[in-house]
Amino acid sequence: MNEKDFSELSAGHALDALSPEDERAYQDALAAHPEWQDQVDADAQVAGFLAEGAGEEAPPADLRARLLEQISGMPQAPARAAAAEPVAAEPAAESAPADEPAVAGPPTEAIQAVQRRNWTRGLFALVASAALLVGIGWGVGSLVEQARTPLEVQALEQIEAAPDAQTVTGQFTDGGEAVLHWSDELDKVVLTTDDAPEIPSDRSFELWFIRGDQPISAGVFDPSDEVTALLSGEFQPGDIVAVTVEQKGGSPDGSPTTDPIITIPTA
Repeated sequence: MNEKDFSELSAGHALDALSPEDERAYQDALAAHPEWQDQVDADAQVAGFLAEGAGEEAPPADLRARLLEQISGMPQAPARAAAAEPVAAEPAAESAPADEPAVAGPPTEAIQAVQRRNWTRGLFALVASAALLVGIGWGVGSLVEQARTPLEVQALEQIEAAPDAQTVTGQFTDGGEAVLHWSDELDKVVLTTDDAPEIPSDRSFELWFIRGDQPISAGVFDPSDEVTALLSGEFQPGDIVAVTVEQKGGSPDGSPTTDPIITIPTA
């Protein structure tokens, strides 16, 4: 499972909307990729905010129509348009009578049909926005925009706004530069660069916290013109952050297999 697929499951889990099969897949993926915990925490925060902010006020009478209309018009329209119409059942041994009228269910049934297929980030943002509109009067744009912003970019913005934000610039061995951003209070570290060296397509950059003599993997990132990489794991003040070039997906044994191409101290 890739991170995008996990992101979809995480949204459904946060809303307690996964099927038993998807819930098992979600738990297995999280156990295999603990670095995705930040995604889980972000989704849980949004879901918790909805639970606190939605209140008991009855939704407007036309909310269902507006909600389903927006679902059908979102970027992944083929997957979401199904929420606006009853979902076709799997072929069965006996078909229902042809003259039996179709009955449109309440909006929860339409949304549950999409949940059974696949929860997407866009639908998660839409449901969140609708609840906020009803409960506390927020506009859709702010929450949808936040849901679309990558976690690493959100983390960088949070660090930059923190009162204890710190930055240090380091040099790659080939002469390029990278900037390390961190906040002890937030326990978040982000590496940014537009100077990462070129590496083969079957290789990845791996991030490390060097604590004493112990290297601790902090996630991987692939080559890109502009890199914003959120380090996973627990950061401790005084750690040295290093980057090595490893096989695709990272070192197989949890230890660096090459010399660092950059090291940046945080003390």
